[in-house]
Formats: sequence, structure tokens, C-alpha cells
Amino acid sequence: MEYRQLGGSGLKVPVLCLGTGTFGGVGPLFSAWGSTDVDEARKLIDVCLEAGLTMFDSADVYSKGRAEEILGQAIRGRRDEVLISTKGTFRSGTGPNDVGSSRHHILQAVDGSLKRLGTDYIDLYQLHGFDAVTPVEETLSTLDGLVKCGKIRYIGCSNFSGWHLMKSLAASDRYGMTRYVAHQAYYSLVGRDYEWELMPLGIDQRVGAVVWSPLGWGRLTGKIRRGQPLPETTRLQSQKSNDAGPQVPVEQVYKVIDAIDEIARETGKTVTQIALNWLLQRPTVSTIVIGARNEEQLRQNLGAVGWNLTPQQVKKLDAASEVPFAYPYWHQRGFAERNPFPAG
Repeated sequence: MEYRQLGGSGLKVPVLCLGTGTFGGVGPLFSAWGSTDVDEARKLIDVCLEAGLTMFDSADVYSKGRAEEILGQAIRGRRDEVLISTKGTFRSGTGPNDVGSSRHHILQAVDGSLKRLGTDYIDLYQLHGFDAVTPVEETLSTLDGLVKCGKIRYIGCSNFSGWHLMKSLAASDRYGMTRYVAHQAYYSLVGRDYEWELMPLGIDQRVGAVVWSPLGWGRLTGKIRRGQPLPETTRLQSQKSNDAGPQVPVEQVYKVIDAIDEIARETGKTVTQIALNWLLQRPTVSTIVIGARNEEQLRQNLGAVGWNLTPQQVKKLDAASEVPFAYPYWHQRGFAERNPFPAG
């Protein structure tokens, strides 16, 4: 397993990280993702550790906290062998302060996660979304205090806009507080918006990408083909509910799949492995969060490492997956001599 620096920090993380969104299956949203119990989770973690995958990502809202509980029980007795990342900010209760990135809620959320995980520290704690109501100085000073007292080792954010992240980094620099070293962001061959603003920012400010949904909400699993109905097990079936995910024109998906299929015939790799390997060759990517309902899916995802697409194959995928840029990014591309980053 390859290890990379997490942004500008001194922490090295495996290029693949197991997500726990499938753990627990509590509620209609997460039951559609999976319902892994403690015994199954322990087996998956055994496979991960054997392969050198030592990082596991969760969140306090996953299955109403049950995912963190299962992860904590599954790693019991081997905490020093793993890296744990989890997230907070989203609503976790019915009270007016049970949401957001206020000092009140962050302290409450971190203590709750520590208890459910059965540990006294979290390796990477990430804000699940931006709280525009709470001053960034309040949020960052709270996180800084948690780092100094040892409850958190490193901090990151998730689903921030470029200005959200840059405003926070500037505040950290101004007041000498702990900086975000990671941004957990959506990025895939059928969702390359990350490259427009967040990737150039990550390069400039040394913020590593922790990629979520690298298979485009189930579009790059190999189960979707032109002229065929959606399989019953794909997450895309849940678009009928509140789990719609990122929207992608279906013809764009087919165009990308056609290019992947050509490369699959050349390499003998699966659609999933090719999609993940392409991401591993992109700037700023520190680790990719993979999901697995079972050991078979996990082992297939693990097959994305240990080899690389050729430059020609990468170019083929780049061309198939490119979409028109929004303003001002299309305009900035005309000045690549002095502004090279937006080209991705």
C-alpha cells in the first residue's frame, strides 16, 4: 500500500481509506448504503490491515452514530494500528445548538464521537460542512484547543467552497491556530468540479484531498452500460428518495464508461479499479475513501493500487470526462502562462 503526506502535515496516510457509511444501516438513507454489523466490520478491517490499508473514515451522523460504535468495537485491541477520521457539524439532535460548528456543538460532537469510537483521540477530525453562521475564529479556536489537549491530532473540512476554506486558512495563519490539512471533497471521473477551484487552492495552500464517492455515486462500478436498465442494487435507485447525489447527464456517464471499457480491455483491470487509479494520479489527492458492502467489493477496490495507468490512458480518460468549465474558469484557461492551476 502506498502512503502519502496528508496535505502540508507530517502525517502519512494510505492512498485508500475505508469509509464506514455502510456500517449500521440505521434509517432509510443508510440502510440503502449497507448494514454491516460488528462481526462483518471486523472481517473487513482484517482484510484492510492485511493489505496495508490502515485508515477508516466515519461521521457522527452515519446511522445516527451507530457506524462509529461499530468501528470502535471492530478495532478494539488494535487502536494503535489504525488511523481514525470522523466528522461533525450536521444536525445530531433536536435542540437549537445540536448543529453547526459553534464551540458548543463541536465540543459536544467530539466528546460524543470519542465515546462511541471507544478511544481518547481522533487522528483526523473534519467539519462535515461549512457553518456560515458561526465565526470561523470561534470554530478554529475550538479545534485548536482540542488539538492542544490531545483529543484531535489533525483537522480537516468537508464540502467547503473555495472561499470558505481560504477564509479559514487565513484566520488560522493570522492568529497562529491549527490549520486545515485535509479537505474531504467529492471528486470522480464523472464529477470533476473539484479541479476548478479547490484543487488549485489545495496545491497553493498544501491541503490534501480526501476523496469521497470516487465512483460517482455508483455510476462507475461497472454495472451501468449503455442501453441497459439500472441494476436493482445500485445507489442510483435511491434517486427516487433524498439520496439523489450529484447529477450527471446520462450521456456523459456512457461516454466515460466507453473510455474505461477500452482501457479495461488493454489492462485486464475492472471499471472500478481504473476509475480509482485515475484519481490516484491527480494533484492534491492524499487518500480515497472507498466503500464496501462485503469482502468481495473491498478486495476489488484494493486492486486499484500497485499499478498505474499509462500517460496515454490517462489522457483518454481526461478527454472523455471533461465538461465545459463554468466562469471564470474557462476565461482563466486562456492565461495558462501565468495562471496554470485551473487546467487541472
